[in-house]
Order: sequence, then structure tokens, then C-alpha cells
Amino acid sequence: MDKHIFDRPVRIGMLGCGVVGSHVARLLLADKEELSTRAGVKIELVKIAVRTIRPIDDIDPKLFTTDAKSIVNDPEIDLIVEVMGGIEPARELIMAAIENRKSVVTANKALLASHGAEMFTAAYAKGEDIYYEAAVAGAIPIIRPMRDSLVGDFVTRLMGIVNGTTNYILTKMHEDNREFADVLKEAQALGYAEADPTADVEGFDAAAKAAILSGLAFHTRVTIDDVYREGISKITLEDVQIAKSMDHVIKLLAISELTPSDEISVRVHPVMLHKSHPLASVRDAFNAVYVEAESAGSLMFYGRGAGGAPTASAILGDICAVARHIAHNSVGQRETDYADRDIAPIETTKTKFLIRLEVEEKAGVLAAIAQVFSTHGVSIQTVNQAGRDTEAELTIVTHQATEGELKATVDALKAMDMVKHVSSVIRVEGALSA
Repeated sequence: MDKHIFDRPVRIGMLGCGVVGSHVARLLLADKEELSTRAGVKIELVKIAVRTIRPIDDIDPKLFTTDAKSIVNDPEIDLIVEVMGGIEPARELIMAAIENRKSVVTANKALLASHGAEMFTAAYAKGEDIYYEAAVAGAIPIIRPMRDSLVGDFVTRLMGIVNGTTNYILTKMHEDNREFADVLKEAQALGYAEADPTADVEGFDAAAKAAILSGLAFHTRVTIDDVYREGISKITLEDVQIAKSMDHVIKLLAISELTPSDEISVRVHPVMLHKSHPLASVRDAFNAVYVEAESAGSLMFYGRGAGGAPTASAILGDICAVARHIAHNSVGQRETDYADRDIAPIETTKTKFLIRLEVEEKAGVLAAIAQVFSTHGVSIQTVNQAGRDTEAELTIVTHQATEGELKATVDALKAMDMVKHVSSVIRVEGALSA
């Protein structure tokens, strides 16, 4: 029987049943009739692949198997829901599912950011869907608006807080005047951060999401290797306090924008963000994505960016949409890469910067440092000096300069005998009074 002529339920096979997968499975089983009504076709969870079979509350143990390949090769299964994470064997299993004419719903940001092009090409050749709303910002609907609602507009820039762990840490540092290491331990105890927090605090998680959003926004294939990345592990309490004194907060932002030369600048790094910006008020483990488009103007999408229940909400929305397509022999909006824009080298990206220097406290130091900035084409907007016995701390905010110009300036400053230490260099977004 042709898989697109449906006189039976759309049958679902799941790969993985951890925190997110178990939420999805429970809701599929408990709300089967309601979800089927919303999808316009009966949906049925028939098999779940797990590494080890163990009891999970409210899930029939007969659904479990340790043979994931049997699910993607089963001709009676129509839709694969991948929530196992990681690159392999998830990639191999998804590719096998597509080859066997099955649509896919996935939450796997790392896989999409590294092998998305391969999977999309294979799926579209077979006439199948790949939906992945849950891969970026949990419950927040951002993928479908970017792919569908804004397809008639021209997106110029997006900025996002897309990692809840780092946002929680920076919020607590800002509000409670606590050091990074102290708040990280708390985040781990609360389950916001993993025992190995590297993927979050060093920006890898956010970089994967930035790649996915950039591809959608600018109709170009962008991988995680294209994303410039810095994490928050070097942000100090003093950095946070200085930002606060200047009416700014420090956030880890994913930023993607079109340059004047029609290239894509895509990066993840800490930013001093003025308190008037909508993203500045996003606290704790919440996520938000701020989109700027020519016709729509500025839009912000806000909500819970992680966790079993929020992520399950996005996955279930995708399941209903894809099930409807399967039943009606149709497919959803496709990703496009027709623009094929180049990725701008980070050295050409322009922004403002805050630089903190420890210098000798003597006459002529400020003039000499100002000359270094001028020599490398970096204009100074503000300077604040605080004395410290025989040394002083300078806090300098620049006008817009390229990353390359700023790096050359900092390298020259480090070579000066009168400069004892460059304490921090942080990019600045938003208003800053002169």
C-alpha cells in the first residue's frame, strides 16, 4: 500500500527516551485522541529505541527495543522522532530512515549544525519532511516563523540568548554579585548545567543554534564551523559590576547579520548589552531571539529554552504537522540555500568594545595609550580612570571598529611597558552615553 494513502494511523517510532523523549512518549500516549484530532489523522506511538530497557512511568514496556535499526527499517513506521542526541549513531539512523521513505522530527541541534545539508538534501530527494523546532530555544516557536512566516520578508539581523545555562549564570552574577565558579556550582546542583559544562559555558551549544538560525534567516548553508565562538568562563565579577555601573548587562549572545558586502557575520560571544534592549531583561534560564527584518521591523520570541516539558511541546507540534503532511501526501516549507552567501571573516566584523587595562600611574600614560588606538584606526568614545597606588585601571569604550583593528590595538597595548595587564575585552551592543 502506498504510504501516502492513509486508512490507518500514522505510526511513530522514537529513537531515545531520556528526559525529553520520556515526556514526548507520555504525552503521545496520554493525549493520543486529542493530538490525533489536531493533526487530522490518527497517530500512534508503536516503538521506542533505548540503550537499556528499564521501567519508565506511564510507558508500556512492550514499546521498548534496544534495536534502533529495526525501527528505521520497519516498513510499517511512517515517522521517526529522534531525541537520542549526539552525532552518531543518530546521523546514520536518520539517513537510513529517510532512505526508507520516513519523515523525521528531531531535536538534535549538534547534528543539524554539522550535517544538516546532507540530511535535508536526502529528505527532499525522497519527498520527506525534516522538522526540528525543538533544536533551537526549546518551547519557543522560532524555526517555523523564520522558515514560514518571514519567508516573504528580508531578515537583516538576529540576536539571541539561546543557552539557558549561561544566561542563568550571568543573571546570578549580575543580581547577586557572585563569582562565575560559585554560580556554576549552583547551576550544576539545580540541573541547569551538566557535570561537564563545556558545551554550554564555552559557547558550543549556542554556536550550533546560531548556525541553524543563520541558515534559515539568510538562505545559506551555515555550519557550526562557520560560527566564531567565545564562552563566558573568562567573565569576572568585576566585568559584570563595571557593566552594571554603565547601565549594561553581560549576556552570551548568538549574533548573525548581513554585512554591507552581503556576507554573513555569525558569532557567539559575551556582550555588554544596554539595559534598554529587550534582551537585557531576559533572566535566569529563559531564552529569547530578537529578529530584525525590513518589513516586519523588530520581533522578539521569548520563553523556556530547555527542559523535558518545554522541548516536548515543540516536538509534539512538529509531530502533528508532519503527520498531517504524511496523511495528505504533502510536505512542509523547505529550507533554501539559493543565496549562497559567504561567511564574513571575524576580523572584518564591526562593533564597539570595552577594554580594561592595568597601567602605570604616571604622566603621559593616557596620551600614549590614546595614540596606540589612533594608530590602529580605533576611535575612543569614553575613558574612565581609577587610581590604585602606583597603578591605575583604565576602562575604555570605543566607537565601532573591526575585530581586526581591535586585535591589533590590544596586541600593541600588551607590548607596552607601561601596560601591566589587559584585564578584559568585551563587545558592546546598544546605547552608551558619551
